[in-house]
Amino acid sequence: MSNYMSVRTKSNRISFQIAKRTCWVLLLLSLLVGIISVLALSAGSEFIHPFTVVKELFGYGNRDYDFVLHTLRLPRVLMALLVGAALGVAGLLLQGIIRNPLAAPDIIGITSGASMGAIIFIVYCMGSISIQFLPLAAILGAAIISFIIYLLSWRKGVTPIRMVLIGIGISALAKAVVTMLLVMSEVAATTKAYLWLTGSLYGANMQDVYLLLPWVAILLPLTFMLARTVNVKELGDEMAIGLGVKVQRYRLLFLLISVMLAGSAVAFAGGIAFVGLVAPHISRMLVGRSFAGLIPVTAIIGGIIVIVADIVARTAFLPKDLPTGVFTAAIGAPFFIYLLFRTRNQ
Repeated sequence: MSNYMSVRTKSNRISFQIAKRTCWVLLLLSLLVGIISVLALSAGSEFIHPFTVVKELFGYGNRDYDFVLHTLRLPRVLMALLVGAALGVAGLLLQGIIRNPLAAPDIIGITSGASMGAIIFIVYCMGSISIQFLPLAAILGAAIISFIIYLLSWRKGVTPIRMVLIGIGISALAKAVVTMLLVMSEVAATTKAYLWLTGSLYGANMQDVYLLLPWVAILLPLTFMLARTVNVKELGDEMAIGLGVKVQRYRLLFLLISVMLAGSAVAFAGGIAFVGLVAPHISRMLVGRSFAGLIPVTAIIGGIIVIVADIVARTAFLPKDLPTGVFTAAIGAPFFIYLLFRTRNQ
């Protein structure tokens, strides 16, 4: 009996195989994310029974909690799902093209670039330009920093180890620029910028969800379509070139996709760290190394991590609503140390 399922269109232009185990894992994770989402909608300063939440969502309730659920909590849960999915897949892409288990958007400088772009906007442009342009500033910052990293890494091509080392250095430089801007700016701007840097879903609304959704909805399927190339690239550059893969072209393409995913997520939720590092590793434990299966699993696990962190952030210290990034860092930092210890001899 085959362990794989074949999926193809009638014209056979699109066809792929997916492991049956991956299908079961996706089914269970989808059920889990549904349960956690209902719990996230229930939890808060006022607890709402999960059955009441489900009835309200499907239009069978008495609309007593309409404002709390649809205006305050639902956008926050949807934003957590999208942000987690974007950061998780961005980290998965980086680990695939760099072939380094420690690669992640916040470690090699992409998140730092987005943060620098956003802080420059907050400090110098907040009064004169609409706040709606903040996401664009963050994405632009991530793109510029990534371009600098790629340019400095180029020497008859880009090697993974050079990109990681230069990325870490540029990330430190971007963080230093951000710190300098915070020290030199006014107190009001500094407070807002610091909250944004920590990573928070506070104040998320449906407009933010609609703005972030196209980035995730377009880039995740595009990544899935290119999954075979990533599988080949993980064999090594020389092997991939021998099999006809244009390594440098695809490395640049995957880096751009990772930048757009991470930059858009950071633009709306701030510097939520370690999701792009942790989610891909958990996914590999569940479904192995096939990239086509890893993409949806990593997206769901990333969403779950951010939702759970946000639940803890807004309920553990009521009435205070703490930044979500504090708790993703509490999960990710020990995991990062574990990875360093496990790969110390490699």
